[in-house]
Parts: sequence; C-alpha cells; structure tokens
Amino acid sequence: MTAPVRLGAIGAGWWATSNHFPLFAARDDVELVGVCGLGPDLPAIRDRFGFGFATESADELFDAGLDAVVITTPHDLHHPLAARALDRGLHVLCEKPMTLHAAEAWDLAARAERAGTVFLVPYGWNYKPFTVAAKRMLEAGRIGEIQYALCHMASPTRGLFGSDPTHMLERWNSETAPDPTTWSSPARGGGYAHGQVTHSSALLFWLTGLRAATVAGRVMDAGAPVDLFDAGVVRFDNGALGSLSGAATLADGDKYQVDIRLFGTEGVLMIDVERERVTLSRYDGEREEVAIAEGEGEYECLEPPARFIDLITGAATENNSGVDVAARSVELIEALLRSSAAGGAEIRVHD
Repeated sequence: MTAPVRLGAIGAGWWATSNHFPLFAARDDVELVGVCGLGPDLPAIRDRFGFGFATESADELFDAGLDAVVITTPHDLHHPLAARALDRGLHVLCEKPMTLHAAEAWDLAARAERAGTVFLVPYGWNYKPFTVAAKRMLEAGRIGEIQYALCHMASPTRGLFGSDPTHMLERWNSETAPDPTTWSSPARGGGYAHGQVTHSSALLFWLTGLRAATVAGRVMDAGAPVDLFDAGVVRFDNGALGSLSGAATLADGDKYQVDIRLFGTEGVLMIDVERERVTLSRYDGEREEVAIAEGEGEYECLEPPARFIDLITGAATENNSGVDVAARSVELIEALLRSSAAGGAEIRVHD
C-alpha cells in the first residue's frame, strides 16, 4: 500500500473545520501531520480531527516533512504561504480567492509550474456532473467560437459581507463563526467580488478557456463596509464580449444563483444552477438537455478536497480548478475593482 499523503493545514477557522478537515480526517490515504493557526481553540481542533501537533508557527509546520498543505487563512495571507509551500515542492490546496492581486496569482502559477506539484483551488461548482457535461459539449465545439458570455451570481450573503456572518453557521453546521475581518474588511480582500464572484468567474474560465482582456465596471456597497453588488462589461482575448454581475442580497434560505450563458457561432449553451438545468440549442435545430439530479445545483465542496488527494496519489488526472483558472479569476476581479475606483473606466486586465 502506498504511504498516506502527509498533509499539513494552515488556518483552522470556520471553513476549514466545517468542510475540509472532516473530509481529510475520514480518508485512510491522508495523515494529518499538523495544524497551524491562532487562538485558544487550536488544541481542541488538533484533537478533534487527529492532527499530530498544533502550532502557531508556519515554519514549524513546513519543517515537519509534509507532502502537501491546505491553506485556509484570510485572503491576504494566501500568496506568501502558498509561495513558500511551492518553493518547498509541496502540493497545495489554497482557498479562494487564490490571491487578491494578479501579479501574485501569476507568480503562484509560475512557482507551481516550476515545482511540478498539484495546485488546486476548491471551487465546488467546477466539479459538478452537470458542469462537467457542459464542458464536454464546449470541448466538442458544439456552439462553435464563443462570441458573447453572460456570467451572473447572487447569494444570501449580505450578513457575511456586512459584519454579521451568524446565518452562515446554520447553513454549514459549523461550530466556528466566519471571521468578519476576512469577509467585511476592505484591507483583507473582503467583499462580494473576491468572496463570491470568484466562484462564477472561475467556473466560466474553466468551462470556456477564455481570458479577460479588458473590463469596465462598477461596484456598490449599499451601506456595507465592502461591495455587495458588482457589474462589469468584459472583452475577452478572442474578441468576445461579456457581462459580469454579482449580488449579495438574496434572502436567507434562497438558492444560490449562478447563471452562465454562452452564445457561439453555432449555438447557445445555458447553465443555471438555481433551476438545475443545462441546455444546448444549436442553430441547425439540434437541442440537448443534461439530466440533473434534484438538489445537485446546491453548492457544496466535497469533491475538490477529495480530488486534491486523488491527484497527488494518481487516482485522478483532471484538475477542474487549477492555478491558471484561479489566476484568470483574480486578474479580472482586481481589474473590475480598479475600474470602479476609476469611475468605471475601461481597464486592461493583463499585458
């Protein structure tokens, strides 16, 4: 039997303890070597999930003979920690947004390529059977060349970005509340764009292979400390036009909206996670609809951590949310925010 993956964790807050740690702890092919975090609850977290040790020192964790690391710290700390891990030749699962700045994102992409290790950002919708089916349609050229792309997301997260994240406890059955300084602090990358549009844009880029060239956008905080609403007009490298939108103010309990509509030279593909539908309409009259199990559109993040380990062990080969996909999302969101700060001026996304 192959030795288990020696995994370390940096960050031990709400999302790590409610999603990632239970999944890794249940696997026979993972050894939870150590957990790095802050606060008096760290020893209890160590014991609850079976980590070998707990520490407040990332150096101590990195020196523990790891194969891989999962990073779930506040957004602004992702880049330096992931860079150190990659430079040590470690496999990395880094929470979204991967970084807050395009230069940092592409720096991690370059380091990951040099390291030759797995780098995965856990975007749950990228692993759904119906989105995989949609990608296969696009790869087969069923709609031809994309000429227009709509990418919309809305979620019941106004409290998360407005300094009252308590409603998230019930949704995710967590004993640890989300840290408001992560989600509602402008300095730490709080706001709907980095917190949620990261999901829809990463899904778009994984599905299509597009890359944004320019964006003109505006955001609105509606009295919150960070953006609750986002809108942008995008030009992609292939010349296609696009629209990007996000809204944090669905009522608690409403189903998440992620709506991607792709218009090509040969047809149209629509992906709607709220209504759980994927439809293809070709201009030659061909129609196709993907069968989707009830409830499959709901967001969950069970497959990405599992895929991370399977990619390391060789049990899987497809990374649906690699570093390149995540970097394209980061650069678009950063440019959107810069455009808004400049009064909606059109901004180049990359050189």
